[in-house]
Amino acid sequence: MVSSTSYRVEPYTPRHTSWPYSPSDFTRQDSSPDTSFYTSPRFVTHIDDAAIVSLREYYDSVLPRKGKILDFCSSWVSHYPPSIEQAVQRGELQVTGMGMNKAELDANALLNNGHIATSLPETSPSAKLDASTCVVSIDYLTSPVAALTSLRTATKSSGTVHLVISNRCFPTKAMSRWLRVDENERLQMVGDYLHFAGWKGIEIVEVSDGKATQEKGQEASGGLFGWMGMGGSDPLWVVRARNEIE
Repeated sequence: MVSSTSYRVEPYTPRHTSWPYSPSDFTRQDSSPDTSFYTSPRFVTHIDDAAIVSLREYYDSVLPRKGKILDFCSSWVSHYPPSIEQAVQRGELQVTGMGMNKAELDANALLNNGHIATSLPETSPSAKLDASTCVVSIDYLTSPVAALTSLRTATKSSGTVHLVISNRCFPTKAMSRWLRVDENERLQMVGDYLHFAGWKGIEIVEVSDGKATQEKGQEASGGLFGWMGMGGSDPLWVVRARNEIE
């Protein structure tokens, strides 16, 4: 795992010997198909400008410049830094996007290895992922362990996953337990997902503490998204892990 002294990094410690959550924890207010909810493209950013800057700096410190990256639950922008964009332009890095809306994925110029709608890509041993990212969307997955287990299978040994978390969401599509617990418990819960999916070296990284102040636009201040915090810029964390193949 690549680390940076500029971030507060805490190791995740497994809390449970068996799966601690019930099916009711993963119910949602809106149980209609996600394909219907995401039919119309939303060309907005789901975190504010200050958080985007922090995320790009984090990605710059951890993502590979060669190989293959998957951005899952992707959109029209992946928030990757210029160094990643340049690696894509040189043909040294392949980026695949997985998301629900084709128009949004079509607009993402970084997805030079194509994009897919609803399932993880098939990968051969010689074409496995070096890293994967997911921005403020892990709270929508109703079967997170199954998804992260499939992702681990598609990832090479020592490959990494970076699950970006803030306090924004579409409340009707977030799973119910996410809405009931505080920020620290959400981070621990995502650590649980990774642990039970077989990932190793799980860490919680504080990327931005949200204390900086700036004026928020309509989309960032609740026009489309639920606001689960108060004041300042959007806080940002990453729960990350690596794949260890024995």
